[in-house]
Amino acid sequence: MTPEELAAVGLRVDLDGPVATVTLDRPDVRNAQTPAMWLALGEVGRTLPDDVRVVVVTGEGETFSAGLDRAMLDPATSGEQSVIGLLSLSDEEASARIEEFQRGFTWLRDPRFVSIAKVRGYAIGAGFQLALSCDLRVVADDAKFSMKESALGLVPDLTGTKPLVEHVGYARALEICATARIVAADEAVRIGLATAAVSAAELDAAVAELAAALVAPMPGVVPETKALLQGAADRDLDEQRRLEREAQVRRFRAVAAALAG
Repeated sequence: MTPEELAAVGLRVDLDGPVATVTLDRPDVRNAQTPAMWLALGEVGRTLPDDVRVVVVTGEGETFSAGLDRAMLDPATSGEQSVIGLLSLSDEEASARIEEFQRGFTWLRDPRFVSIAKVRGYAIGAGFQLALSCDLRVVADDAKFSMKESALGLVPDLTGTKPLVEHVGYARALEICATARIVAADEAVRIGLATAAVSAAELDAAVAELAAALVAPMPGVVPETKALLQGAADRDLDEQRRLEREAQVRRFRAVAAALAG
């Protein structure tokens, strides 16, 4: 997508060598999200250059994302921007449409790169789920997470439920989702939702330092490691150690080729 097309749906993508920064750029509405934005995020994932090794996702201004733009729930809103429009579809068609929206979140799990959510202020509903889609979350000390869907009579459907359970366990995930309560930065670190919390003034530098550390290893090392760790909890030991062996053989060959070259 062109910069102009991205800007039309409230997104900005900046490339700095192996680091891509995806910014939700609707600060006037606290970076509220729309279906058009989700579709564009999926396209960003599909067209990301192969040499990108770190993706940083953030929000313009003082808020990561206030979640779904409430205008999308207005019956007067039509077309691609409408969530209420799902009601005119069959159950199967509506499910397929939501699956398209979900692709704006699932690409952040791609083993080719490590994704980092850089969170200031509120990450609510869809904003929380976007942060959860990333591998790592580095947050300002004013960050506040909330899975607000239950307060609207809805459930989280933008791929956030699985990582939430993986990070904090079933019981706490249920409590967070069902009550729609706020999880502040210090608690987020304590329960495993956030990698680190720093002052707002230090957030940019902290994420830049982490990104630099992630691109420092030889190309291929971090993607192989991410692929090994993803799903490790669901594999038995024999399967996991087989994958380790196969990955290590590839690494030995890559290192040998680099030394020979």
